[in-house]
Amino acid sequence: MKDNIININLETSTSPIVQEVRGRDWIEYGTEDWRNLYPQFLIDLYYSSSISAAIINATAEMIAGENLIIENEEDRDLEARVKLQNFMDRANGNESLHEVLKKVAFDFKLQGGFCLNIVWSKDRTQISEIYHVDVSKIRCARPDEFGKTKGYYISADWSNTRQNKPYYVPAFNVNDRTSANQIMYSGLYSPNMNSYYTPDYVSCNNWALIDSRVSEYHLNNISNGFAGSYMISFANGIPSQEERLQIERSLTEKFCSETNSGKFVLTFSDDKTRTPEITPISTSELDKQYLALQELLTQNILSGHRVTSPMLMGIKNDTGLGSNVDELNSASNFYLNTVVKPFQDHIVKMLRKIFQVNNMDMPVNFVQLKPITLEFTSEDLKAVMTETEIRDELGLEPLDVEVREDFSKVGMIDGEPVFSTIEEAEAHAKTLGCEGYHEHEYEGKTAYMACKDHSEATELNDCDCEKTNLKVEKTELEKFIEEYGEDMPDDWELVDEEVVDGEHQDFNFEQVLNEAANEKLELASTGTARPNARSSQDGLNRSGNDFYKVRYVYTKDNFLKQEGETREFCRLMSSSKKIYRKEDILQMTDRAVNPGWGPRGAATYSIWLYKGGGNCHHFWLRQIYKTSLRGAKSKINSSQLISYTKARSEGFTAEKNDNLVARPPKRMKNQGFLEPR
Repeated sequence: MKDNIININLETSTSPIVQEVRGRDWIEYGTEDWRNLYPQFLIDLYYSSSISAAIINATAEMIAGENLIIENEEDRDLEARVKLQNFMDRANGNESLHEVLKKVAFDFKLQGGFCLNIVWSKDRTQISEIYHVDVSKIRCARPDEFGKTKGYYISADWSNTRQNKPYYVPAFNVNDRTSANQIMYSGLYSPNMNSYYTPDYVSCNNWALIDSRVSEYHLNNISNGFAGSYMISFANGIPSQEERLQIERSLTEKFCSETNSGKFVLTFSDDKTRTPEITPISTSELDKQYLALQELLTQNILSGHRVTSPMLMGIKNDTGLGSNVDELNSASNFYLNTVVKPFQDHIVKMLRKIFQVNNMDMPVNFVQLKPITLEFTSEDLKAVMTETEIRDELGLEPLDVEVREDFSKVGMIDGEPVFSTIEEAEAHAKTLGCEGYHEHEYEGKTAYMACKDHSEATELNDCDCEKTNLKVEKTELEKFIEEYGEDMPDDWELVDEEVVDGEHQDFNFEQVLNEAANEKLELASTGTARPNARSSQDGLNRSGNDFYKVRYVYTKDNFLKQEGETREFCRLMSSSKKIYRKEDILQMTDRAVNPGWGPRGAATYSIWLYKGGGNCHHFWLRQIYKTSLRGAKSKINSSQLISYTKARSEGFTAEKNDNLVARPPKRMKNQGFLEPR
């Protein structure tokens, strides 16, 4: 009897190979089986290994974080900060900078590097836009004699460069801005890799490939209809080589897919029996072997990614690892500091190279995601936090805060104040002569009003004001707005609008402005302030040239995230849409227009500098209006006037509180409060 056994041996290598090929302008980046297609190999491995994909997805989200913010922005130059914030809000025509960085973070983890397309402005003085570029489409050009890569080749499909011809794009270089587009390719250091960057998990790719093959094995066994491996024996003689191959092909086409899973062993003999025998090849404890293999490959993949607890990546572990809160917290801190943070720091480093070009370089950082799984017991909190800090973390008011209805209310409904907390509403109820509270919906949130019934609160307010000590007359702020607030002038042209930066409160901006336009002035002051009254800075020139007046608008900084309700002072100042003279704003220093928000709860303070008080999001916006008297025009245009006047004000810029006018208290030191909070 003769037995012929056919054996097929498959070998796989996952190590990257970098090589220069004659006739190619780029450096090939691949493996033995994936020539110049190593990035595509990593992508295919990502799609086929569920464990590796889970880790890559979770890590990429951690790297990107919730957002990108400017660090200590209250200490930064306002103009540069606003410019940078605008760039972060719109990195290109379609995306914010954080949306671009989400893609960058994913490539960085998956491929070990990332690419950005840097687009210069037409005059090459600024970087106008940046775009994410799929790093798998990039190949490095041959380095120069100094080993420096000066450009990159991009192809839509590197497996078919004939149809997808690579095109050259120069590398990012601030000293050579000839090309409108440049490529920034970067990553963390990879040993023995001069041109490319490899992922940090490259050592466990063999195990990820095993994970992929295991899943394919089970899928194909189900698809082929074979529960296990089989031996098929034909006892009707030994056919010729050609016949054997034909039988093998026929059985493969009928029972197996194109892959090698579900293999069978085919034998032939000289026995006269013509009936083939199909014998299952049983392997003892095959299920246990598979479970052991699954556990082994999972652990090795986790180790390759430096994951100490699988629960961080959303991977279930039956051993109990990661179920302990303390252990999970430690694992999270370790992974964030040793794995995620270096990725983030490198991205920030590259971004600041871009920011430097646009003269808006300042520290930025990622807002880190808080792990959902992190939980602390009350004892844990008590050990490291004060009672006030714990209540603040839970969104509760401090217990020792005095309820002050004159500044703690969030708004008015039917002439009656509503509060953000039940305690404040109940405290106000005592002043009315009622008990309890009831709820209202105010600006999308739940607010609380005194008394158990709404009609009771409003009746007490209307009918027994003297008894309840309620002031139904207009507040000091309402009086001020009515007395001094001006409407936007219809017969004047708005020629300039800018943040009040570097303007000292003693500087007569309007007077200097008109003096610059007219040699002779005849000041016409009304003496007292009235709506639409002329400012003491207003000038009326004898020659009948252009006349300027300067007013100020109470404006919200839209770059700041609104948290909680808008306080009554800010709400009324914004909703009135009035403009004000500087001297009128300065008068507010001596009037209780926002009581309780002064130093240590004082009724008065500088509204010019500190607006609505600590944590306020508003600032003063300066507006310059112009009108032409008797049709004459000044010899100096508006832009020249404004620049000249700004130059005249430089003598005041040394004052410590100059920039406070242009800055919302939220962006000030301690957020506008005397002490840190």
